[in-house]
Amino acid sequence: MGPHPAVAAIRLAVRRVLHDVLTEHPADPAAPRDAHPLVLVACSGGADSMALASALAFEARKLPVRAGGITVDHGLQDGSDSRAGEVADRMAALGLGPVEAVAVTVGREGGPEAAARDARYAALDAAAERHGATAILLGHTRDDQAETVLLGLARGSGIRSLSGMAAVSGARGRYRRPFLRLDRQTVRTACIAQELAVWDDPHNSDPAYTRSRLRHEGLPALEKALGKGVVEALARTAQLSRDDADALDTWAADAETTARDEAGALACDKLSGLPPAVRRRVLRRAVIAEGAPAGSLFARHIEELDRLITGWRGQGAINLPGRVEARRQGGRLVIRQG
Repeated sequence: MGPHPAVAAIRLAVRRVLHDVLTEHPADPAAPRDAHPLVLVACSGGADSMALASALAFEARKLPVRAGGITVDHGLQDGSDSRAGEVADRMAALGLGPVEAVAVTVGREGGPEAAARDARYAALDAAAERHGATAILLGHTRDDQAETVLLGLARGSGIRSLSGMAAVSGARGRYRRPFLRLDRQTVRTACIAQELAVWDDPHNSDPAYTRSRLRHEGLPALEKALGKGVVEALARTAQLSRDDADALDTWAADAETTARDEAGALACDKLSGLPPAVRRRVLRRAVIAEGAPAGSLFARHIEELDRLITGWRGQGAINLPGRVEARRQGGRLVIRQG
């Protein structure tokens, strides 16, 4: 008798990702095991990441891959250090190794959710470098993707925000998300079927957090009004948006070259002939190249910059994040850091 269908689903999803990793980083099956690529799972102890840890441990045994785990203690709740230790012990019991619990200090920049995320990813990046890991698996599901799309829609910051989370992201494709095509219920069922102990983070149901309100109030309301296919439709929107955004980014990269004059400056007449979606991407790329932090550059900044091209009325210089200044001068767009 085979595994429970939910268990089979999570294992297949992880197997596909491990095959992708091995295609990109071939391993000699005859080489000593400590020479095989290392894949880590980021595990909070919740159902999604525990299911991922169990699937990684199972599939890695059959492949020339080493499998380990990292759990991050954000220090935001009493007893979080001991809980992180318990999660590390559970991963070790699954057969993962190396296993590590890492404590971080969460700042305040960007709000509590963003600050915790930034601290977590910094810790995961450092762990990957420390252990020489080829990839880190993250347990985001299709439901998480749907929530991300809705949050992007609420921000009104364009098609890239609607693209949600990529299946592969980070430096050198470090982060992999095997469960983006699986719903949260399937993943939780896999934990129950395997009798995995899981911990439900109270922050996930705390209405003080935007994503929590969306999960427990917003999405259920949408499903009640529009039907049960909302999550799947939003996830499909993310993929379609990502494909479109990638194509526009490629177009913009080519257009930036042709929009420059002999001296290498952006020529306003050449920019004005581009479609708005492409032109704004060219402008965004240009100001980031001059030192503007991408995370601080919002749609309103690009719209104001775009008016130097499409609505020129003799405006003065525009101040952008990162002490970057942009001005129109002699038919050129001059961007420099002050």
